[in-house]
Formats: sequence, C-alpha cells, structure tokens
Amino acid sequence: MAFELPKLPYEYTALEPHIDARTMEIHHSKHHNAYVTNLNAAIAGTDAAHLSIEDICKNISKYPMAVRNNGGGHFNHSLFWTILGNNGSSPSAKLQAAIEADLGGMDKLKEDFNKAATTRFGSGWAWLCVEGGKLKICSTPNQDNPLMDIVTDCNGTPILGLDVWEHAYYLHYQNRRPDYCSAFWSIINWDEVSRRYEAAL
Repeated sequence: MAFELPKLPYEYTALEPHIDARTMEIHHSKHHNAYVTNLNAAIAGTDAAHLSIEDICKNISKYPMAVRNNGGGHFNHSLFWTILGNNGSSPSAKLQAAIEADLGGMDKLKEDFNKAATTRFGSGWAWLCVEGGKLKICSTPNQDNPLMDIVTDCNGTPILGLDVWEHAYYLHYQNRRPDYCSAFWSIINWDEVSRRYEAAL
C-alpha cells in the first residue's frame, strides 16, 4: 500500500493569524506531498512497502537515507497536522498532572520546549515525548524523530512536535523563529496531545 498525503482536519485558514493560510497550503500540499511521493519511490519493491510508517521509523537504520529523510518527513508532518487546531482545548487532567510532575508545570514546559525549538541549529523539530512513562523535551535535526533507532539523545513516543524548518514559518515570521515558537502555544489541539499521551503510556 502506497502512503498518501493525509487530509487536514481543518481549512488552511484555520490557524490564522498564528500560521497564515499560504504557509499552510504550501507546507501541506507541496512540502509534505513531496515527502510522500519520494518515500513511495524509495520503498517501492522493498519490504518497507508493507510496513507502517511507525515501523519504518523504528527500523530506519536498515534503510537508505532517502527513506530516512522522506519517511521522517511523512511521519513528522502527519503528527504535526493533528496536534494543531484553534479549538481552545486544554491538557487532560492526567496529562496536566504529568506536566506538573515531570516538567515543572506548563510555564516551564513552554520555556524548555521553546528553548529546544529555537536552539536547534538549522532545520529540525522540537518534541514532547513519553519515555518510560515520563514526559521529556528534546529536539532532532532534519526529519529525524524520536521513534528512529538511529536517534540516541531524543528517544520515546512523540506526542507533540513543532516543525522548525524555515518553510514552516518564513513567509509570516521571516527570521523570527522565537515568535513562531511562542505563537505555537495558541494553536495546540490538547485533546489530540492528551489522546496520544494516554496511548503512549
């Protein structure tokens, strides 16, 4: 089964003014679509063509760089779209308690997550993960993610991710990555993040 570009659960305009519609359209229909197309080409005729994207990531060391880059791009963006939304949600009681216990509270989560995102040199992602039942914050370069067996310092099940490639924010924010990272907290779908937290435990 070839991988497909997932439909967004909202319109391209839904995240404005925090992420503009033009950025969303280019990011989803061009960038993510290219990762899907290139991933399908890279795995055609191989055992990976029959695996889930999660299983490909977990065994990424077995595959060429084209699978790593494009498979990561597909997984990361597929997660990213689902955890965004302007729905005014809050973390579940269970997730909120874990944020307090593991990370020192919501303000500290935002501070440390934004630091991971703004200090990631070049392109990459910042993550909130579950590892061993605990929450942790980390970042990865390029399209790597915490599921990948080649990642050594950012492991776990990602439940929240922020794309800090310039294509994710440059039209609106230019070089102001910190402003983009701050705006991110206004458009998180905490219902989905909470669901992913429960599933990761």
